[in-house]
Parts: sequence; C-alpha cells; structure tokens
Amino acid sequence: MIRAAFAIGIALCALSASAQQPNPRDAIPDKMPFDVPYGPPINLERAQAGINAAIAESKKRGWKMNVAMYDSGANLVAFARMDGAQMGSIAIAEHKARAAIKFRRETKAFEIGLQEGNLPYLATLDDVIASRGGIPIVENGHMIGAIGCSGGTGSQDEAVCKAGAEALMKK
Repeated sequence: MIRAAFAIGIALCALSASAQQPNPRDAIPDKMPFDVPYGPPINLERAQAGINAAIAESKKRGWKMNVAMYDSGANLVAFARMDGAQMGSIAIAEHKARAAIKFRRETKAFEIGLQEGNLPYLATLDDVIASRGGIPIVENGHMIGAIGCSGGTGSQDEAVCKAGAEALMKK
C-alpha cells in the first residue's frame, strides 16, 4: 500500500512538472519561415536542362527514375520517365515537385517532421508528401519552380533532384 501511494505521488509530481513545460509550438517566430516569394515561372528550356541533368545522374548511378519539373505556379512544365522506371512513381515525382513549390520547402522537411513526430497536423494538409525528392528552385531570391524525382529510395530520389536543380542553376 505504501509503495502504491509512493508511486502515485511520483506520477503526480511528474505530471505536474510536464504540465509546466512550455510547448515549443507556442513560440512565435519574428520572421515567417519559408518566406521565399514566388517569381517568374521557369521556362521549358531550363526545365528540360534540369531534367536532363537529373537523368544523366540517374544513368551514371544505374537508377531508373521519373523526373518532373513544375513552374512557380505549381504547373507541370516538363516530365521524363526513364525506360523501366516504375509506373507508380510517375504520380509521386509530380506530387513531390508540386508540394515543394506549393509549400516553399524541400519535401524532406515533411519527412523529418513526420519521423520526429513533430508535425501531426501533416495528415490534415492537402497535397503534402512526406518523402524526400522534391526540391524548390530558387533564383535571385525567388522561387521559379521545383523538381521532383521518384523511382528509388528517398535518398536516391533526393540525390537525382539535387543534380537536376544544380545544373539548372548553371544554365
């Protein structure tokens, strides 16, 4: 009986201590996170250059990918499906690019938030995909588009996207 009373007392102390801890989500940042303004849309020539670079990286590594390039208005500009790339990844590549441009961040941010359990509201948002492989394209401080890749693991998709995004910025 004494042990049970002692355990209840410890539990009540722990509950009151945790109840006093501030919720980090209640913090109000001074600046808006991910506040990158939308810019002029990427054109077809540059979008295709980014896709070509992503495909070249995929071929170099022996991966089969689907690659989508969206403009700053979240519209598809160009798409490529490598021979043998899985069909289910067509829509996923498009979804990753669209989410990256709509939410102005890499889709990896959603993946991390979901894994850490910090973003339970993700399930309530339309058009989110919590898988890396969607990267916004920022030029002169403005978002001009996004690239999305799918067909491999998340880290493979991300590596191919980065190659496409970097090549596009050099063009």
